[in-house]
Amino acid sequence: MMATRRVFFDDHDAAILTVVVDWFVPAAGAHPGAAALGALDYIDALLGAFSFDPPRVWAGGPFSGRFGGDPGFASFTELSALEALAWRTRIEGSQGRSEREWNGPVRGWQEIYRDGIARLDHTADTDADTDADAAAPAAPSRGFMQCDATEQDARIAAAPREFRELCYAHVCEACYGAPEYGGNRDLGGWRAIEFPGDVQPRGYTDIEVSGRA
Repeated sequence: MMATRRVFFDDHDAAILTVVVDWFVPAAGAHPGAAALGALDYIDALLGAFSFDPPRVWAGGPFSGRFGGDPGFASFTELSALEALAWRTRIEGSQGRSEREWNGPVRGWQEIYRDGIARLDHTADTDADTDADAAAPAAPSRGFMQCDATEQDARIAAAPREFRELCYAHVCEACYGAPEYGGNRDLGGWRAIEFPGDVQPRGYTDIEVSGRA
């Protein structure tokens, strides 16, 4: 089941991230691209996982219902107290809480995305070359959505590595993971790479296993 409401990004940040996800996996040939596959929905639901009850962390099972069996993937499972602590720490960060910093402070995914998007949107003009200019407030550059495609590409390429690596990993998960998590819309990611998807309980035929299909 896909997310039905946005729970983390506002409209402005969502617009920026829509451009970013297509920068990583653009539309090409039969591939619709990350934005069309719902990568924004996937990332938004992941960062806001604890806005849902139960949290949108692990889809149920054992089957999706696409090839028989009950559609268990559509119902997310409850987390144990320890699992909830681990996932909150990963997503939200340690926030100075002792129970989340047993192995030291943790910078959460939410913070990484907020900072990364802010860097894309608020690059300052640093061309001041006199003492007077240096003392004056830096003039903000154009917002990300006011830039042309060339400038947007350059800003994404120069964004913090931590943000780019995390976003790329999540985009890949969104494009090629189970659609119940919010991505792979209409199974378009699987079709683009000719992957049959989860086929249990039907299973794979001998021809499919051998790669001759």
